[in-house]
Amino acid sequence: MNSEQSTDYDKPVAYDANGQPLYSHPATVQPQTQVSEPQSQAVHMVRPSEPDKQVISDAVMLKHNRSKQVYPSLNLSDGEYVISAVKRHPIGLFVPISVGIFLIAIAFSALFNFDLVILAFQLNSNKVSISLFIVPIILFILLVIVGTYVFYHIYTSNRFFLTNECVIQEIQTGLFTKLEQTVSLSNIEDASFTQIGIIQQIFDYGSIRLSTEGDETTYRFSYVSNPKYHIAILNNAVEAFRNGRPVED
Repeated sequence: MNSEQSTDYDKPVAYDANGQPLYSHPATVQPQTQVSEPQSQAVHMVRPSEPDKQVISDAVMLKHNRSKQVYPSLNLSDGEYVISAVKRHPIGLFVPISVGIFLIAIAFSALFNFDLVILAFQLNSNKVSISLFIVPIILFILLVIVGTYVFYHIYTSNRFFLTNECVIQEIQTGLFTKLEQTVSLSNIEDASFTQIGIIQQIFDYGSIRLSTEGDETTYRFSYVSNPKYHIAILNNAVEAFRNGRPVED
């Protein structure tokens, strides 16, 4: 019988406390530990139901609330406020108001000089009733007053607003026809003004012109008081907005 008995490596050497067999033999060469490759794990990200709200300072909110009170018709976003509001120069009202006043003056002159009108047109005062003469003149005066006011309302309703985010232009072409155009400051490529003729130079009014990038759209606003001043403010706002600086009013 051989003194050296072969070791049976298929049989357990011992058992652990839980009764599980152990097969590790001291004489055996321990196999190299295999380094397990890292397994990729899927990472699940939860998207917020609402985007993070922009942090707005108290000073900006104060300007925003003030602009909402002064210009309730404007649809301002959170933190947006009006830097300047450009109105049309009153010289554009000179011709229509002058014509209206002239027509009303003629109507009142005819109304208070009934006898002279009858004599000038060689009418029979007995057949022409004063009521038939007064009523058309009064209606004519009312019509001229309403027409002049409508023109005044349409003219003054055209406005141009500069905010810390965009340019808003309100265009009134009729009594019940209104258009609003909004251009972001980031899309403005060029802003300039023009003054043509000695009248515009003397009364200091002109036209503002804006051109945008991409679609090459041009926006114009005429009869602007002191256009050089407003263009300077607009260019400063565009430069500050593009460089990420606060747009100051």
